[in-house]
Amino acid sequence: MADKEDQQKQKQINIELDEKTAEGIYSNLAIINHSASEFVVDFISMMPGAPKAKVKSRIVLTPQHAKKFLKALNDNVARFEKAHGPIQDYEQPSIPLNFGPTGEA
Repeated sequence: MADKEDQQKQKQINIELDEKTAEGIYSNLAIINHSASEFVVDFISMMPGAPKAKVKSRIVLTPQHAKKFLKALNDNVARFEKAHGPIQDYEQPSIPLNFGPTGEA
């Protein structure tokens, strides 16, 4: 048993979270682009009626990590809905988007 515990301890990663990052960034829109080698997710904060919106954060993922993220997000949404009931999906009017180049590598 000690060998198994030692292996688990070796696989642990110490993840640091500084105060500024811990505050988080609000986003109410995400745009996803992809190329053969990466997925680019832009998180945007958009105010109703405002003619402009700003990308608050961009995350670049390999296709393998994008798929793992999708599975993890699906699992978490399912657990949330089991505890709190279905998340309502409201129809949103289409938003004409015009910003920067698409994510290609």
